[in-house]
Amino acid sequence: MSEPVLVIMAAGMGSRYGGLKQIDPLNAQGDIIIDFSIYDAYKAGFKKVIFIIKRELEADFREKIGDKVSRYMEVVYVYQDMNNIPDGFCVPEGRVKPWGTGHAILSCIDVIHGPFAVINADDYYGSHAFKVIYDYLTSHEDDDKYRYAMVGYRVENTLTDFGHVSRGVCVTDGNGMLMGIHERTHIEKRGDVGVYTEDEGKTWVEIPRGSTVSMNMWGFGESLLEELKVRFDRFLAKGLSENPQKCEYFLPSVVGELLDEGKATVKVLPSEDRWYGVTYKEDKPVVTEAIARMKSDGLYPEYLWK
Repeated sequence: MSEPVLVIMAAGMGSRYGGLKQIDPLNAQGDIIIDFSIYDAYKAGFKKVIFIIKRELEADFREKIGDKVSRYMEVVYVYQDMNNIPDGFCVPEGRVKPWGTGHAILSCIDVIHGPFAVINADDYYGSHAFKVIYDYLTSHEDDDKYRYAMVGYRVENTLTDFGHVSRGVCVTDGNGMLMGIHERTHIEKRGDVGVYTEDEGKTWVEIPRGSTVSMNMWGFGESLLEELKVRFDRFLAKGLSENPQKCEYFLPSVVGELLDEGKATVKVLPSEDRWYGVTYKEDKPVVTEAIARMKSDGLYPEYLWK
């Protein structure tokens, strides 16, 4: 079995943060959230990381993140290019929105040759998550079905006090296998529970405490890349006719299709870790305090890369 690699979706970092040079360090040591994910992955056993970035941000990305990591892990850069689409299709005039997470992973098809884990660049997942996904990928292979995995979080551990978040609310069976994901794009924290709206706040639905949500941390075999490739044409044909400026090829949607078709299973690997992210500027002090506490407790060294 090939060694699993870590894939980090970072092509959106420039737009979210206004350019990589403006990523604001969380503390005096210069840490940013992505540092902790890479450090935890390295400690879990990952030896190679693939960064999906915008080509024009490569120099900044190398300086800020890639060069320090390359002393510990093999680093590969892949570019998510909106013009990288199949023959017969063209980018609609005026479109600036990327094609989505499915297209981002498809950009790696020439550099992945075995199992791989996928994460977002700007979420803190916790060390336990990387350990369980690495262990799964090194002990499971496709057989009569694709044997994938997803790290699932308790919804109450993934909310912010300062606004709304988007999460995939999962349905699982009694064996911890994923049956489906419902994307909820506006979840708010109300007291100690999460509630979501799909009609711009006219009505709200509570998500029960303990419900499992996806934070886009997946474990796949190489088979997923071929599935993404063959389904992309179909997505473009439909999406460009219905919503040419904003249609997106979402990774969870493709996984959902494979589940519905009986081609794949997804084992949900539960994590009790708490998510952290700087979705809003008010989140930063919370994250900074949490990192200081984890370092004080010995979960991380004062300087991650020294």
